[in-house]
Formats: sequence, structure tokens, C-alpha cells
Amino acid sequence: MEPDLLGPPYERHVIDLGNDDEGRVVATLVRRRAESPSRRAVLYVHGFVDYFFQTHVADFFAARGWDFYALDLRKYGRSLLPYQTPNFCRDLGDYFPELDAAAEIIRNEDGHDTLLTMGHSTGGLIISLWAHDRRDAGLVDGIVLNSPFFDLNAPWLVRRPLAAAVARLGRRAPQRILPFSLGTVYGESLHADHRGEWRYDLAWKPLAGFPVRAGWVNAVRTGQRRLRAGLDIQVPVLLACSTRSFRSTKWHESATLADAVLDVEHMVRWAPRLGPHVTLARFDGGLHDLTLSGPAVREKVFAEVGRWADAFLGAGPTPTHPAAPDPRRATLDDETVGEPAQADATP
Repeated sequence: MEPDLLGPPYERHVIDLGNDDEGRVVATLVRRRAESPSRRAVLYVHGFVDYFFQTHVADFFAARGWDFYALDLRKYGRSLLPYQTPNFCRDLGDYFPELDAAAEIIRNEDGHDTLLTMGHSTGGLIISLWAHDRRDAGLVDGIVLNSPFFDLNAPWLVRRPLAAAVARLGRRAPQRILPFSLGTVYGESLHADHRGEWRYDLAWKPLAGFPVRAGWVNAVRTGQRRLRAGLDIQVPVLLACSTRSFRSTKWHESATLADAVLDVEHMVRWAPRLGPHVTLARFDGGLHDLTLSGPAVREKVFAEVGRWADAFLGAGPTPTHPAAPDPRRATLDDETVGEPAQADATP
């Protein structure tokens, strides 16, 4: 470990991932240890157009006696190299090597018995797929999903037929830039130079995001289809999201009290497809990144995460269960699938 740009007590470890078609690839694991030695750890994974800067999240877990780790994925934040296409991938499975390496460091090198993973937005989709694919390895003991990216935030015609056409384009011309952007409303609601309270590097997290490319849409759509067809995550999952979405591309004060990026009802609808033990928690006034919501809301978010972690991870590592065949299958057209069963618990 070497000093991180956040300063003490943060350290970082650069994970060498070899080369791809753009050259050398790295990921960056950031660590913040608890005050006393701990056998419990959290691994945080950011979303699209994002990186780890949320030190108050690390402080929360460290105060509870958990060592905190955050992973800047390849081509994001600390891991973005000058010649690389920002935030680009062709397959969400491309991120599994750095997740494997981070788990190896946390469990075997740093000696932790319990590992809680926490993913935001696209990071939530990525760790869900990774936890499913690695379910026999016993790497993860619990998962917290912060507004996970389970479906495109668009009308059905765009989410299904148009997205399918874009995905086909993405396989042929993955670097093709699509003629739409993420907009600036969410970024304005966050950054202290605009209408928010947070300071972060706008070169790594620009207000309007980075160009959206066809190959990335294909990767996300493929991962979302896998999720909606049903995963078999055997460890407890907490899915947290706002109670409502903000859908305008123009600024309004209500953007500070809602998810201005995704449709929260998609998260609720597909939550039970994660596995047999899913808890759903919704927060009135929550932003897309719930931990960046207003002080009163994020206090409730942290309280719920702490209560959930105490309940499901307080007695030690979750036993590893043998994988069971998943009887839930979606047709090729997800919209023909009936509403999924209710999640195990809704606070």
C-alpha cells in the first residue's frame, strides 16, 4: 500500500491487470482501516461516471469496527490512464479480475473473515453478477446495493427494441458514440460549486458524464438481462433506493429529493431476481447515490445499513450454501414476465 490522494488514513494499492487493446490496464484499491484491528471488511464499488471520494461512508464503517476498502475500477477515477476511453467496457465481466484481486487482498493478505460488498448504480449490477458467478467460492458474506442499475431509465420502446438495436451496433462498432448524454441535473444536485454539498474531481466525475458508447450499452444490457432472468446469490442482500424518481432534463428543486438518474420502480421490480434472501429499503428524499443525500436522509440510510449488517452479519461469516438451480426464467422479451414474488422483507 502507498499513500492515497485523500491523505491519511487512506492508502491505495494499484492492481496490474495486464493489457487490453488500448494498452496497460490497472485498478486501484483504496483502504481505510478501523481504529482497532478488525476481521471484518467492506468493499465498495462505484457506479458509472464515478470514483471513490465518499469518505463519510468509510468513516461510518470504520466507526463500527469495519476496515473499509473501495475499488476504482479499470478506466475510472484513479485507474483512468491518459490513453484510455473513460469508463468504457465491452462486457461487465471485464471487471471481475479486479474484484477477484481485491477479495484476495482483503481476505488472504489482510486476513479478514467477513466481507460485505457495497455497490452503487452500475457497480451494484456488477457486484451482483460477480457474486452470482463466484457463489461457490465463498468470497462474499453480504451485499448492499445502493440504487442498482437494473434497467434502462426510458420508455419500453427505448428499453427493449431500440436498446436491442444499439446492442447489435455495440457488437459491431463498440466505440461508436451515441447521440445522447446523461444531462447535468444530477451532477448539479451534488457538486458544491453548483447546488450540492460535495466536492470531487470533475475530471473524473464530470457534470454531464462521459460520452455513452454503443459497446458499453451492449455490456450493460447483457448484464441486466442476466439479472432479470434470475440470479442465485445465496448471501443476504439489502437493496436500498429512493421512493421516487426525477424525470426532467431541466433543473428543479425536486431533483434534490429524488433519484435523478434511474427509475426506482425498476429496482423494486427486479430485486427478488437477485436470490432467495433480499431486503428492500426505500428512503423518502433519497438521491441516486443515497449516501450523498441530504443529512437527515443519509443518517437514515446509514442507520438502516448498520441495523441490517448487525442482523445478518453480526454473528460471523455467513455459511456458504451449495448453488441450487434457479427455476425462474425470463423469456427473451422481459416484459412478458409476470411480476416477481415479494422480497423477503421490506422495512
